[in-house]
Amino acid sequence: MAESSKSSNAENTNVDRVRNLNVSLLDKRENVMEILYGKDGSESAEEPKVGMSFSSEEEVRLYYMKYAKQVGFGVSKRSSKPGDNGKLRYFTLACVQQGTPKSNASNILKPRPVEKMGCKAKINAALTLDGRFTLSTVVLEHTHALSPGKAIFFRCHKRLGSKAKRKLEPNEISGIHTSKNFKSLVETKSSENLPLEEKDYQIDKTRQHQLGVGGSEALRNFFIRMQQKNDHFFYVMDADDECRVRNVFWADARCKAAYESFGDVITFDTTYLTKAYKIPLVSFMGVNHHGQLILFGCGLILSEDTNSFVSLFESWLRFMNCRAPNAIITDQDKTLQNAIARVFPRAQHRFCLWQIIKRLPENFGAHSQYEAIKSSLQSCVYDSLSRDEFEESWQKLLERYNLHDNAWLNLLYGDRHLWVPSYLKNTFLAGMCTIQRGEGMNSFFDDYVNSKTTLKQFFEQFDNVLRRKVENEMTADFNSFSTQIPCITHYSIEKQFQEVYTITKFKEVQDEFRGFLYCVASLPTCEDSIHLYQVTDEIKVDGFIKRAKFCVAFNEDNAEVKCPCNLFEFKGILCRHALRVLTMLDKDLSSKYILDRWRKDLKRKYTFVKSSYDDLSGNLEAQRYDKLTKSFFEVALIASKSEEACMKSISHVSRLKGELVHHGSSCDSSTPSHHLPVASLGISMQAPHHTLDVMDQDGGMSTTNQDVHVNIHWSAGF
Repeated sequence: MAESSKSSNAENTNVDRVRNLNVSLLDKRENVMEILYGKDGSESAEEPKVGMSFSSEEEVRLYYMKYAKQVGFGVSKRSSKPGDNGKLRYFTLACVQQGTPKSNASNILKPRPVEKMGCKAKINAALTLDGRFTLSTVVLEHTHALSPGKAIFFRCHKRLGSKAKRKLEPNEISGIHTSKNFKSLVETKSSENLPLEEKDYQIDKTRQHQLGVGGSEALRNFFIRMQQKNDHFFYVMDADDECRVRNVFWADARCKAAYESFGDVITFDTTYLTKAYKIPLVSFMGVNHHGQLILFGCGLILSEDTNSFVSLFESWLRFMNCRAPNAIITDQDKTLQNAIARVFPRAQHRFCLWQIIKRLPENFGAHSQYEAIKSSLQSCVYDSLSRDEFEESWQKLLERYNLHDNAWLNLLYGDRHLWVPSYLKNTFLAGMCTIQRGEGMNSFFDDYVNSKTTLKQFFEQFDNVLRRKVENEMTADFNSFSTQIPCITHYSIEKQFQEVYTITKFKEVQDEFRGFLYCVASLPTCEDSIHLYQVTDEIKVDGFIKRAKFCVAFNEDNAEVKCPCNLFEFKGILCRHALRVLTMLDKDLSSKYILDRWRKDLKRKYTFVKSSYDDLSGNLEAQRYDKLTKSFFEVALIASKSEEACMKSISHVSRLKGELVHHGSSCDSSTPSHHLPVASLGISMQAPHHTLDVMDQDGGMSTTNQDVHVNIHWSAGF
């Protein structure tokens, strides 16, 4: 009995311990949930204040991390100190951008990005007699910009969701490599890059492109899926007089909004219109503020003639509200040249130099002096600093290798104003046209399309491609926001660029500052308010030093600087020769030389536009933007029925915009003011000649005045 009683007492004691443990765990869980969601269940965290009390170190950490994510910064543990009994006595949590900026790069002229920005924001928590932690010090002010939208990129805020974890677990059990494991989160198929011969890269005019097995069904399903996911998805099919499909074009509202920010220069990519690929894909692209490719629309070309390209260009131009780009870069092709002249008569058409150089093996690969011809041609193209220098080098090339009768070279020479760098200097191409050896151009769909990719596989991958591009841009945005490249000089001009330019573009600016080592400026001559400087630059060419002189002009009246190298006019980056003069004169930099398209501190409308591949669950600002655009679209539909209602609505919107701007509610308080126009994103446009069916924003079908949509003869694999 005694043993039974002891056993019973022990069991009761264990039960009590378990019960007390469960109660303790429940209390802790309630405390943690209260920290994460607030007493009222809300997800906002109140601002830290001296005297706030927490039951444990973990509660302090969870609270401050939640507050940091809400405000827009990262958190790290700065210091801590245990007491005599070994228990934690106090600790400090601080902004991750605390500390003195210092680059660890071995080359001081090529500093690496640094996260430290001397931020003082922190909280100190001290252990009190009742065993709780109380905030003893709170510093709220930051020395840098804050962004709630970018906070998720800080390491402390990165967490995998349960869905992602479930997807990764089987891969880890199977021993899949970490990089491939991560890639599986956003991709469903891998691509392979197969070595191809140069002849495979020529546009094939002799064949009628096929969509392949299941291609027409895949195209139809793709359009249906896009319309279901995105109200503003748009597509158009064009047919010839015999009702045979010539081309297909599609784009969404994000493409259109991105074009508003970066549509001054575009490239029309025809990489896949070759024997090497199975899909007749073309794309309209530009570059964003990081120099990354950004999509403005896609198409399929089934008949490669001038009329087909004209129709595709017209569809794209109407979608962009008839706003043509300033410059267009394409492959060297007479059909494209004719089509662009008809649709974009005022745009400056240029050929991609990289594509031209790629064709050297095809045209001279069998020549006994191929390597010498290649070297001479590249030197003639890349190293000529003026048109006269190019002309002289070109004639020497023809004479040295007896190439006066070479048809390809004669064709290139006739179009030299469209591709030779010394002829393109006055055309702004945003760095999309190569001017140096080793530079190349990529396709937007590189790594996702190869010689075996079918149209069905491409459409299955389409969302993954665009999602990955957006993720790359967001990562670059975060890096430019959270890190800094240290200045390599003490000049205030470099500091100006450092504060507003993205990391990629600031590195290009620093390349020019490094060029100071090789630039010498002579005493100026003056003509009224114009100061003329002779800047001598030492340029390395094939292991030799080439000395070139540039006459740089500075206008005192408007603070403008002009250099004949025209780097600013061509790439949007101020050259070393102009910078040399400005620093000598100790002049402030005119705002005209800081381009908005390279800035990191502007809000751009396309980042708020919802697309088929977007997940807005973590972006409250984008969610609100999506709600507003839908509401304004409904208002526009009603107000457009009469002129009186239209003018009344415009008046109300203008007044509302003024109120929002006045109260500072239209932009994020932590970033420089950049008010976006209030506009409807509904797509309204007329279809081009012989358009079959155009899906409008309501999912309905609209047709042209010619009833060509009735008996369609599906050719080319449809």
